[in-house]
Amino acid sequence: MGLAAILGIAIVEGAGGACGKSSPDNEAMKLAPCANAAQDEKAAVSDSCCAQVKIIGQNPSCLCAVMLSDTAKSSGVDPKIALTIPKQCNFAHRPVGYKCGPYTLP
Repeated sequence: MGLAAILGIAIVEGAGGACGKSSPDNEAMKLAPCANAAQDEKAAVSDSCCAQVKIIGQNPSCLCAVMLSDTAKSSGVDPKIALTIPKQCNFAHRPVGYKCGPYTLP
């Protein structure tokens, strides 16, 4: 739950409206199942994480803002690992090559 609250703050601080009309808290709560997968490259990515990332990933700028915020990083999220989650979920239509801060989605 801590990560979810942190990601909510991240959207406010880093997105500048990147997540549309949804409140930051609502978007952050959806990513709570991804906490372990965003911190440990050897952690399994759960089906519930993949489902939420697929929804939020329809707007790559929102997903990027959430995953790259200073607040998310301070909670233990490793952006290099977090940004690999869409690939680990085997999404056919993920934003391959999308520039997200200093990182590029694989």
